[in-house]
Amino acid sequence: METQDMNQSPMTTMDLKAAAMLLLLAAVWGGSFFFGEVALSEVPPFTITLHRVFWAVPLLAIIVRFKGLRIPLSPKVWGAYLVMGALNNAIPFSLIFWGQTQIDSGLASILNATTAMFAAVVAGLLLKDEPLTPKKIAGAALGIAGVAFIMGPSAVTEFNPGNLAQLAILGATLSYAFAGVWGRTALSGQPPLVNAFGMLVGSTALMIPVVFAVDGPPNIALSPSIWGALLGMAALSTALAYVLYFAILARAGAANLLLVTLLIPPFAIGLGVMFLGERMEPEAWVGFGIIALGFAVTDGRLFSRLFRRKPQQAE
Repeated sequence: METQDMNQSPMTTMDLKAAAMLLLLAAVWGGSFFFGEVALSEVPPFTITLHRVFWAVPLLAIIVRFKGLRIPLSPKVWGAYLVMGALNNAIPFSLIFWGQTQIDSGLASILNATTAMFAAVVAGLLLKDEPLTPKKIAGAALGIAGVAFIMGPSAVTEFNPGNLAQLAILGATLSYAFAGVWGRTALSGQPPLVNAFGMLVGSTALMIPVVFAVDGPPNIALSPSIWGALLGMAALSTALAYVLYFAILARAGAANLLLVTLLIPPFAIGLGVMFLGERMEPEAWVGFGIIALGFAVTDGRLFSRLFRRKPQQAE
């Protein structure tokens, strides 16, 4: 999941259009887990990552050109894009797709929902203007508790490729968290869509040698359904997703945008159940509930509203 805010904006009201865009963003990001599961039947994980970022580059380039945005030429900025591409695309996408070789797409999306809590903790540790508050610590603890409930006691008592895959997804969420910090510190002076374009160019440049070294030259003789999944992932779950992301950020603010974290799993699980025959175990749903509670604690708005209402009810 990709909920990093490279240019924070203050919280504003969530109107109907913003809510609709948020649901669409959750759908296209949730679809990335579905597309990945389909593509894995013929394409190895690193190569899927390359396809996802490579085909998204020309699409975002068209959008950037259409909006009249200027592409920076500074080597320093492009060095920052390489780092951002590694932290926000190359590493987490590869870890998630590899994880999906062992676990279902729905479970991967649930574990990915811990991104918001871990991002709050990492930002609290590394950014002076994002202090590590008790509610952030409590939210992260609940997120870890939800993950522990999903993984079960076998995670510490026996080796299981499925457990290793779940740890890979968590590694992806930590990479996203560090990407958020890097974006705030190194890319704050550039337009958001230009940052997204540069980041994808950087991640493409990083993934090409990795794919050729690990997977070999990409096979283009793929079935139509696989090409559909790869291009859908690039066009919808990457290029369109970034356009929606920054549009919602400007319209509804960063705090409201983070709600997408909890909306992604239902879409990913629904697609997996309908088209892939996946089935979520009860512990996955309970774990997701605990993770959702952790998000609510980290976000704080729900509880602040409840506590504000109590005195009014007593009068």
